[in-house]
Amino acid sequence: MRSFLGVDVGTTSITALVLDLDPSSVVARVSTPNDTETTSVEHRRLGRSEWDTDAMLDRVRSAIRDAVTEAGRPIEAVGVTGQMHGMLLVSEPGRPIGPFIGWQDQRGAEQMADGLSAVERLSAARGPDVCTAKTGYLGATLTWLAVNRALPDAPFTASFIPDYVVSAMTGAKVVTDRTNAAGSGLYDVVRDAWSEEVVTAGTFGLEVLPELGRSGQIAGSLTSSWAELPGLSEGTPVMVSCGDNQASFAGSVADYEEMVLVNVGTGGQVSVHASDAIKAPGIEARPFMDGHYLLVGAGLVGGRTFAWLRDFVEAVGRDVFDVAAESDAIYDALTRLAGFVEAGSDGLSFEPLLTGTREAPDRRGVMTGIGTTNFTPGHLSRALIEGVAEQFRQLYGETLKAGVSGRTRLVGAGNGIRRNPVLREVLESAFGLTMEVPRHTEEAAYGAALLASVGVGEKRSLAEASTGIAYE
Repeated sequence: MRSFLGVDVGTTSITALVLDLDPSSVVARVSTPNDTETTSVEHRRLGRSEWDTDAMLDRVRSAIRDAVTEAGRPIEAVGVTGQMHGMLLVSEPGRPIGPFIGWQDQRGAEQMADGLSAVERLSAARGPDVCTAKTGYLGATLTWLAVNRALPDAPFTASFIPDYVVSAMTGAKVVTDRTNAAGSGLYDVVRDAWSEEVVTAGTFGLEVLPELGRSGQIAGSLTSSWAELPGLSEGTPVMVSCGDNQASFAGSVADYEEMVLVNVGTGGQVSVHASDAIKAPGIEARPFMDGHYLLVGAGLVGGRTFAWLRDFVEAVGRDVFDVAAESDAIYDALTRLAGFVEAGSDGLSFEPLLTGTREAPDRRGVMTGIGTTNFTPGHLSRALIEGVAEQFRQLYGETLKAGVSGRTRLVGAGNGIRRNPVLREVLESAFGLTMEVPRHTEEAAYGAALLASVGVGEKRSLAEASTGIAYE
């Protein structure tokens, strides 16, 4: 039995997973909190998000050590994924320059000397096939540093955090792939290249951007210092990293042609595999590791939306009744109460766009149909869940309008679905399909491990590797 290691470097946690193939089986999984943020109170008020990269790398080593020790078997290859946004400057010897600047950083939205923000500068030069620039993305942060003359002397490379982890593991130069590049605000999805026009608008040069490699190609091999970890050996191949959204799809979906994926964590996305970069309202065509695309409706609804209701109920208990309650207990109670309410919430309707949409950021949530019998915690919870499911259904509908064939199977992933059986039920009703949930968790790390198996030729394609996914 050949075993593959998948590593997911996330904002909240860092996960290492050991996967056996034929049949696919997770033999070890270790997650550790990513508690490496160093943003000061003053900088937090300014909208900064800064992280200690060396400490983050220590957490990666710790998670890998514990996972491979638990697995107790040799690792054939390593796949890495992680947050697709944010930026780290890396020196030519491969050392970090300054902190990792995370995706929540807001300096890209600040007005600069010319009256424009970094995001506005990049957006003005953006062609129709260039990925959207947003604050916290590599391109916006790099532009802010360049315009404010805060970049170091060359040579250096602007890196995504998972690409830096691969470089640290192998001693190789920083290389990225199309799935990560598409989260920069600088990448032309159709031409499969950095956009020179947008880079020029950012006032830095192409030479500071990482080389674009092929998804799943071998970036290098483990150095002796990493091979000291149990179960690893010097020379073990490590793949070029991939984006966490795409890795989660690969780690959740067993049939690319028949399945639609709804993933609900802090946020939420609905994703389908497609041959072409189809354009549709609210839908983003993201490059996938197999050379095709994911059509992703990344709604601004998800776990954070339900957290708003939980926080409101918690505040009522604290501020009105002077009673404290555990957040998880409130979440579970609201889910249970929603289960007692009939579909339709007795006429209560909730459009949960509490923070707007990507196209209309100033839009806000709307609640209608309030009566004397349906304004209860259970009704509020049910109406909110139904509103979230409706947003995902509408996003999926846009992919159908754009020409994607209807899918016959619905897959759900993420803690927001696993912890909320009512949301699962409502999504099944909204899509008219029975939902299947992978037996394993940590889908992104799972997908990275599958990509590693393809990179060393154990599987012919990612689609073939994914067929072994089992569902509840």
